[in-house]
Amino acid sequence: MSHDPSQPSPAIVVDADACPVKDEVYRVAERYGVAVTIVANSFIRIPDDPLISRVVVSDGFDAADDWIAERAGDRTLVITADILLAERCLQAGAAVLSPKGTAFTENSIGAAVATRAIMADLRAGGEQVGGPAPFTKADRSRFLQAMDAATRRLSRPR
Repeated sequence: MSHDPSQPSPAIVVDADACPVKDEVYRVAERYGVAVTIVANSFIRIPDDPLISRVVVSDGFDAADDWIAERAGDRTLVITADILLAERCLQAGAAVLSPKGTAFTENSIGAAVATRAIMADLRAGGEQVGGPAPFTKADRSRFLQAMDAATRRLSRPR
């Protein structure tokens, strides 16, 4: 199978600060031969692999999000827990997965953004609403399955 140079190569972009599934991303990407870019506000160790690169952005507000959203497109899979970044990437045509394996879609992102806003309002009002549930083995397994399926779709010739 030859690569059509007029078509962008598939790519995986990881919002890497506090991402618990980087090793899983590396394994799935290697299986499909898809390039991975790790984006963070500080240095993060990555495997010595030509398919894996690292981008360290400034620690400015939303610097990593802006870098990722500006490069998201229909041949990109973005891994992020950030709902507002997920929304921006979906608008750019990217596929988006949370580290817990939930696919953000055009149909689900509106409810996720609304829930995020409600929780932020409650916290601002002094409510003790708690944080996200702890990351579990089931989350990791669900992520691997969703990542494999999304990468397989991304890797198909257009």
